[in-house]
Amino acid sequence: MSRLKKPPSVSALLRLLDKRWPAATTELTHRDPWQLLVATILSAQCTDARVNLVTPGFFKRWPAIADVASARLPDIQKEIHSTGFYRNKAKSIQGAARRVLEAHAGRVPRTMAEMLEIPGVARKTANVVLGTAFGIAEGVVVDTHIHRLSRRLGLTKEDRPEKIEQDLMRLVPKARWILFGHQLVLHGRHVCQAKKPLCPDCSLRPLCPSAQLFLHKPDPKPGDEKK
Repeated sequence: MSRLKKPPSVSALLRLLDKRWPAATTELTHRDPWQLLVATILSAQCTDARVNLVTPGFFKRWPAIADVASARLPDIQKEIHSTGFYRNKAKSIQGAARRVLEAHAGRVPRTMAEMLEIPGVARKTANVVLGTAFGIAEGVVVDTHIHRLSRRLGLTKEDRPEKIEQDLMRLVPKARWILFGHQLVLHGRHVCQAKKPLCPDCSLRPLCPSAQLFLHKPDPKPGDEKK
């Protein structure tokens, strides 16, 4: 990253994001905070599209938090198997259900401190639920897309998610934390992709210090991607 130029103006970057993604929000299908919490846990190392295929059956089988808390763990594992890491995810989801029931009377909490006490919940998941379900800005979501874009855009030189989040919280106005996170996720998913970013079609290209690096980078030769 040492070859990158000066990072972009944050205000200009926000204007471009607003123009490209004016109504950005999560692509995880959910009806309430609990469903969003489960979907976000399932989304780790899994696409939102896959999660959205799994959650309708999950919530039909266990419509209430209490149903999940009392379910057989092997049954949960089987229901979510296709999302990957199903043993850990099943344990986290059931642990989350029991914690929400026992400590919060069946209601997903609205503070970062309380969210972080729920099994399977770290800052990324907590920020998704607090921001999307409740409109509460406690921080900035840092998932794989935001991790990648914030570095490519020159907004941070950090690699650890918690450090990246701190940098973004300093740069971006708090009133924009929630929307900004959704916008970067969508831009990373659909435009600034990991292996081959679509720089020629990117609305952020005028401000992106990485664009020229990718535009002049030759396409991989056949077979190189297998090495």
